[in-house]
Amino acid sequence: MTMKTMESVQRKYEELAAIDKKHFMHPTSSFKQQQEKGPGFIFTEGKGIYLKDVRGKQVIDALSSLWNVNIGHGREELAEAAAEQMKKLAFSSTFATNSHEPGIRLAEKVAEMAPGDLTMTFFTSGGSDANDTAFKTARYYWRLKGKPAKKKIISRQKSYHGVSVGASSATGLPAFRDFPSLAPDFYYVDSSIEALKELIEREGAETIAAFISEPVQGSGGVNLPPKNYFKEIREICDQNDILFIADEVICGFGRTGKNFGIENFGTIPDMMVIAKGISSGYAPIGGMVISEPLRNELIELTEGVYMHGYTYSAHPMCCAVALKNLEIIEEENLIENVQNMGEELQKGFNWLAERHEEIGNIRGIGLLGAFEILRDQETNTRFSEPVSVKVVEEALNHGLLARSIVYEGQDTLAFAPPFCINKEEVESIISIIDHSLTEVKKKGIQ
Repeated sequence: MTMKTMESVQRKYEELAAIDKKHFMHPTSSFKQQQEKGPGFIFTEGKGIYLKDVRGKQVIDALSSLWNVNIGHGREELAEAAAEQMKKLAFSSTFATNSHEPGIRLAEKVAEMAPGDLTMTFFTSGGSDANDTAFKTARYYWRLKGKPAKKKIISRQKSYHGVSVGASSATGLPAFRDFPSLAPDFYYVDSSIEALKELIEREGAETIAAFISEPVQGSGGVNLPPKNYFKEIREICDQNDILFIADEVICGFGRTGKNFGIENFGTIPDMMVIAKGISSGYAPIGGMVISEPLRNELIELTEGVYMHGYTYSAHPMCCAVALKNLEIIEEENLIENVQNMGEELQKGFNWLAERHEEIGNIRGIGLLGAFEILRDQETNTRFSEPVSVKVVEEALNHGLLARSIVYEGQDTLAFAPPFCINKEEVESIISIIDHSLTEVKKKGIQ
């Protein structure tokens, strides 16, 4: 790059950064940091597992941006699918039983992929409103059944379910709930069967509408469930007339090496919430999937109108993009690659642990993996300041975009790269983390 080009690029960045600071209110960001430092990266393009910013810096996107760019960046087929659909029908409402072919075909495809008897989908614009839809529908169902007191929703500590009022209220991470104000009737338990049983006994099963859980907790630290956890959860929900909702927003559509995360644990929920991977982030779309028995009861019991709907429920272009995305996942055997590269990622974590005694609590399933940085493995003691934050900062200098998770006292590095990643690219991620942690330790950690 010539000096003149470099100056031009820098001017472009500074121009955009100034506008950003003045007009762009960022999600999950520090207002002060934005004003003091401006935007971090201003991304302009992506290809495969890579992103490039306006200044020409290329980084490996080791978290698929927000756990969602599953098939990778720069897939022109999805752009073509969007353009083709928009030329024919950019938008039409699906209210009052009106419909369109992309929505119908996508609902059919989700039913084909979903486990068990999950067969009907209500489409939304993303995961938060999909969870809100599930909570409202669960309560609506029990009211139709003559049990209006069944309205409490139970979720797990360290869970993440979104940031709308209802979804924030269900999220088990206190940092996300420290935002005025929350909805009532949400309760939290730790990841033990005993805790759930105790809560049900204390509150009364006649007041509880649903239990919701991610098959594998994502933003809470990539936490796998205890052995047989979901089989026991299913039994408890059945015994107490409580609906079981699986939040598949991160785990769904191949991330764990199966179509849906809950399939790893031999259980079928009553409702399933989807988003992110259904379109690999190329279009905003989510949904609530319900079981055949639940569908039939709603049809039988409802006399009036189901008074719930979003303007963009089953947006034609979003549905067309999602259909093409799911087609690519199947045709390119990307879920098989998730399984294979997930094994390589875990091998890489174990290699890192041999080189760095601070690495422990290695975990993962498919291309969803994490490890913690610990002062003492035996006592699970952490350093006084999160080391993972420093490792992520150092890794950026070497072309890797990873994620540090420090909620609830954790010091975790999390990874969820695109499904198209290959062995050499996995090795690049591991090499950069190795180098970055070495550099951080040289500077001293307390």
